[in-house]
Amino acid sequence: MKIVTILGARPQFIKAGTVSREIAKYNEIQEVIVHTGQHFDANMSDIFFDEMKIPKPDYNLDINGLGHGAMTGQMLEKIEEVLLKEKPDWVMVYGDTNSTIAGALAASKLHIKIAHVEAGLRSFNMNMPEEVNRILTDRISNILFCPTQSAVDNLENEGYKTLDIKIVKNGDVMQDGALFYKNLAVKPDVKLSDNYILSTIHRAENTDDPKRLEAIFKALNEIAKEIQIVLPLHPRTKNILKTSHIELSDNITIIEPIGYLKMVYLIKNSKMIMTDSGGLQKEAFFFEKPCITLRDETEWVELIENRFNVLAGADKDKIIDLYHTYEFNNDFSIDLYGGGKASEIIVKELLGY
Repeated sequence: MKIVTILGARPQFIKAGTVSREIAKYNEIQEVIVHTGQHFDANMSDIFFDEMKIPKPDYNLDINGLGHGAMTGQMLEKIEEVLLKEKPDWVMVYGDTNSTIAGALAASKLHIKIAHVEAGLRSFNMNMPEEVNRILTDRISNILFCPTQSAVDNLENEGYKTLDIKIVKNGDVMQDGALFYKNLAVKPDVKLSDNYILSTIHRAENTDDPKRLEAIFKALNEIAKEIQIVLPLHPRTKNILKTSHIELSDNITIIEPIGYLKMVYLIKNSKMIMTDSGGLQKEAFFFEKPCITLRDETEWVELIENRFNVLAGADKDKIIDLYHTYEFNNDFSIDLYGGGKASEIIVKELLGY
């Protein structure tokens, strides 16, 4: 069996790495990895692949820095060329990026079977390009690997039971990765107090809206009077802060974006997570940390329902109030994401399809 895996961003490589390690256990499976280049990432050097124990890509298409349409179109063309050359049995795609939908479309038009990892997730916000990508990818896939029961429920509510598409609740490959990388964590070069909050803010809905951004940072400034906040900040967001003249507390420690193993260290040793990142919400749960999400909705509804996570939006008073008063669930023994067996289930399902 030959599988071509399509990836476009560093988080996708980290997720796919867990599945690749499982695939490597089987002599009868060959995996070919294609990096579209969607997110140009200087951290994705040879050192990144060596440290993370992730196979290096067989193809790098180097497609980035374009609008959605041009990027997706170029990816579709280049991925098709790879698929015609490699003639795989399966194309595997992850999540909801432009690389995801381009890989799925290229495979669909060549009648190659498609496996979608992280299927069935819905934010129900069609203004998000990610929502469009994930819905379209689900519809043209042959097997949908769902990380949660709510993802399965979403598909069933959309009528997928009537379609010739297999739905598998396999758990979350991110949890497999968190367990694997837990003991490989590396302390970053940053001064940390005994107690600190780890925060990330990068989503366009926050960074491109001056009122939302100002409200979030006013809340963080207030909370920073009591506890250090460590904030890895993308240069783009840093520039927006400068031009918007938002002043930050001295107890907010801004650092450059860091590698995953250093991020794992910061998560493991933090008191709480405050973020607008989808992935970090789950990693907070994997490392048994409460999380305040600076968004109006989340795909990870089971974390909200079980009180491991709470939505604060960009409301200054609400963020501060939730930090002081919300009663988080601290019993992390519940199995929401498969307990580290997600990758194993994916490979066994593909072999038995």
